[in-house]
Amino acid sequence: MSETEDRKPASAPNIPTPSEIDDGTRVFFDQTRDHLASGNATPVDADIASKADDKASKSAKPAKPHYHGHRQRLRERFIKGGADALADYELLELMLCMAMPRGDVKPLAKALIAQFGSFANVLAARPEDLQTAKGLGDAGIAAIKIAEAGARHLSRERAMELPVIASWEQLIEYCRVRIGHLKTEELHLLFLDRKNRLIADECHQRGTVDHTPVYPREVIKRALELHASAIILVHNHPSGDATPSKGDIDMTRKIIDAAKAMEIIVHDHIIISHAGYNSFKTLGLI
Repeated sequence: MSETEDRKPASAPNIPTPSEIDDGTRVFFDQTRDHLASGNATPVDADIASKADDKASKSAKPAKPHYHGHRQRLRERFIKGGADALADYELLELMLCMAMPRGDVKPLAKALIAQFGSFANVLAARPEDLQTAKGLGDAGIAAIKIAEAGARHLSRERAMELPVIASWEQLIEYCRVRIGHLKTEELHLLFLDRKNRLIADECHQRGTVDHTPVYPREVIKRALELHASAIILVHNHPSGDATPSKGDIDMTRKIIDAAKAMEIIVHDHIIISHAGYNSFKTLGLI
């Protein structure tokens, strides 16, 4: 072909129509939709359409529960304001959330406080008693008892930081956490060194002090084994009445007499209840 010959204009490239793009995907779905709409669909076509609908429904996000975000708001309030920023049932609810990551535990927290009477009583409850609560499993029970153990360790450490006589409020708080909410009576012996620091806290007896004999020689023997210079007697009254009984007074006097012979001082006998406490020294009984 000579240079003088007329050149034909180049033909326009083939531009795919909208129904031909996307590797035929749109064509397939458009044709399937038209075919189903025409009423000529085969069972295979219907099955394909059904699977497409199922896929679309599965990809849809599930509806959020009514308590969505509630746990996060509780955590934020607690971190910002501490325990005082939450009601007792909310504090228990936040504790249960860590053991029960799914579901709304607010009703359970309220039910536990209603069943046991208070937040403190829930923590102090025996595992076998907690098992009677509907909806509370082993994980929740473990979380509650871990919290109680943490409170005991904290109060004990604080009580041991200073001489017991000089930190009376911390001593009372420690005794209240230790035995104040128990359902059975326990007699504890707090053994102190020469600086009145706590050496050991031991449960000497379980059961009613009036009915179970306390042998002073066993108390003094244990004090000598621990090289203790002083003792504080502590026991609880589950009834809530911290008034000392005649049996409490008689038993205390016998221990004081036995301790004097070994130059061991009995500083006090404290009776703890969930409602308050009484001190033999304050009452003039020592």
